[in-house]
Amino acid sequence: METTDRNQQSADPESYFDSYEDLKIHEIMLADKPRMAAYQKAIVGNRTLFEGKTVLDVGAGTGVLSIFCAQAGASKVFAVEASNLARLARAVAEENQFQDVIEVSECKVEDFKLPEGVRVDIIVSEWMGFFLLHEGMLDSVLYARDKFLQPNGLMFPDTATLYVAPCSVPTRFDQWENLAGVSMRCFGRALRDQNSGNPEVLTVAPQHLLHEGHIIAWFDLMEVSSEELNTFEVKDVLVAQRTGKLQGFCIWFDCTFPGNEQDHHMLEHTSLSTNPSAPETHWKQTVIPLPQEACEELEERDPVAFSLSMTRNKETKRRYDLQLTLLDPEKEEHHLPCECHMTKCILMKTHLEKMQVDT
Repeated sequence: METTDRNQQSADPESYFDSYEDLKIHEIMLADKPRMAAYQKAIVGNRTLFEGKTVLDVGAGTGVLSIFCAQAGASKVFAVEASNLARLARAVAEENQFQDVIEVSECKVEDFKLPEGVRVDIIVSEWMGFFLLHEGMLDSVLYARDKFLQPNGLMFPDTATLYVAPCSVPTRFDQWENLAGVSMRCFGRALRDQNSGNPEVLTVAPQHLLHEGHIIAWFDLMEVSSEELNTFEVKDVLVAQRTGKLQGFCIWFDCTFPGNEQDHHMLEHTSLSTNPSAPETHWKQTVIPLPQEACEELEERDPVAFSLSMTRNKETKRRYDLQLTLLDPEKEEHHLPCECHMTKCILMKTHLEKMQVDT
């Protein structure tokens, strides 16, 4: 799988860190308002969780999350950054007069050492890559959790959920029907053939989702292990919730952050969402376009059967290979009760409703 935005890297593991020395990458992330707002609200808005606490910022980058932690009252922030951007993070800490609170280390977190006998109360990190895991740094965050976090410590974020849904992709398909009065369908078809097998990072309009989304995986970041991240597979039959042309599958993620559980009012966790209906982030969405011959018009309640696997790349563990297979909904097992229009599902739904009435 190849992507072309924030996380484009070569197979050399060291190039992953070298690429983050490009300030344009950090400009994109710092200009991402939903990203910045979510972390600021989760950290600065939860001062009671951070006040007087020791924090580890994994992959600190420019140090902005470390600044948030210091603003929230953390007594000490260990900011770990593997690239030479660590020097800029020190300058940012000084510029904001937090040099006595924030200690920046230029090293991988796997090489980092805390003072003897010290464990941190909180780990913060913005580790998410495209479709959550691709070119991300969750393995490093989990290493830090296991080595440095107190048993009752907190992770920011603390959960992550990965979704998939069938979708239309008019920007990749339909615009070639009529381009400035010229039919360019053959060009559009050649373009898709050239990029076949390569998921694309795109902005998908919410009205182009044909389903609200099916969960591929959910992670409790206090519990999940690196081994559990090696492969995921989902096989399902989803029922179209609106009419549209099936042209691909859209993947996105949500993350949540801890809230102050000492507040006995209803606890509302801060979240960061890359759902097409949420404000756009630099992650956008990841789309697996279908070949032209696999595209079809769907009516509401049409079933879409598929399997999707995500597997770590054997050469570069930060990358994931995706494999999507369309299946025959006639042959696959449907959830019960199923809302699709197939006769067997209509009969089963009627039978189940009758049983409920009888009881």
